[in-house]
Amino acid sequence: MRRVTLFVNGTSKNGKVVAVYGSLSDLLSAASNKLAIRASCLFNGKGGLIDDIALIRDDDVLYVSEGDPFIDPQNDAKATSEPHGAHTDWLTLNIGGRLFTTTRSTLVSKEPESMLAHMFREKDVWGNKQDGHGAYLIDRSPDYFEPILNYLRHGQLIINEGINLQGVLEEARFFGIEQLAEQLEAVIKNSQPPEDHSPISRKEFVRFLLSTPTKSELRCQGLNFSGGDLSRLDLRYINFKMANLSRCNLSHANLCCSNLERADLSGANLDGANLQGVKMLCSNAEGASLKGCNFEDPSGLKANLEGANLKGVDMEGSQMTGINLRVATLKNAKLKNCNLRGATLAGTDLENCDLSGCDLQEANLRGSNVKGAIFEEMLTPLHMSQSVR
Repeated sequence: MRRVTLFVNGTSKNGKVVAVYGSLSDLLSAASNKLAIRASCLFNGKGGLIDDIALIRDDDVLYVSEGDPFIDPQNDAKATSEPHGAHTDWLTLNIGGRLFTTTRSTLVSKEPESMLAHMFREKDVWGNKQDGHGAYLIDRSPDYFEPILNYLRHGQLIINEGINLQGVLEEARFFGIEQLAEQLEAVIKNSQPPEDHSPISRKEFVRFLLSTPTKSELRCQGLNFSGGDLSRLDLRYINFKMANLSRCNLSHANLCCSNLERADLSGANLDGANLQGVKMLCSNAEGASLKGCNFEDPSGLKANLEGANLKGVDMEGSQMTGINLRVATLKNAKLKNCNLRGATLAGTDLENCDLSGCDLQEANLRGSNVKGAIFEEMLTPLHMSQSVR
């Protein structure tokens, strides 16, 4: 009776001694049971394929394969003699059609908990797909993968010009390289320009005006013009909704049909401004100066200041025929010698307001608060029907 020692192909450990009898298929069946593999072929120590049981001699050392080519067991001995985790064998990655050659150690050592480390720590554990040349196929962007591979090689984040940092960050997150992802997040945050809340200068704004066609609406919604000088400019039809125009110089500016809804005009100077058909609903113009302004549009388009905060404003000598000041606040305001013919002042707070010399003919004062208001030198008598419903 002959006996042989069997090892799994490519290894020299955990061998099994098996008695040789019967045919070659009987020996392969015994090898399958002993080594817990699907034995399909046998090799001798030099890699020769054994296809006849008569070729086997007593005490031969044989290597059992599941169909894969012969692997020299000496390679396994070299690998086991290296320190644990020192995977120095070379491999090639096919990332989106581009080849990257590196060592297993590079992919494993720097970030041991990353997806790449788990994929390549042990050979073929994940069953990674390979192309015709044996390169491991990974369907990701090669441009974004290259900085990641270089980081794993030398531990430094180096990104070439023209590479999107956000793309590299998404790749780092995909491969689970957390330390690199944190670095990239910090770099992206530092590379973004700081938020600029500084007011727009007159020079900048004039440049915008010159580059905009005269019939196009310029959108300035929510912009900051605080303390700026916009005096004597043509600002017709511009959308200043919710803009910050506090302490802004708008004297003699043309704001015809502009939208100043909910804008901040506190402390602004609008003396002599053209405000025909302006929309100032719920705007804040407390303490502003509007002396000599023109709200009267010959075409019949009425200015709308409904719900506006006009506390303490100075509107002396302004033309406000047909203006809508319903439920606006004009407490302590100066409206001397203003033309308020046909104005809507219903529900308006006119407490301590100076209306001396005003023309209030056909003005609607129903429900308004006129406590302490001054009505001296009125051009036309104020009828009870104007103030009482």
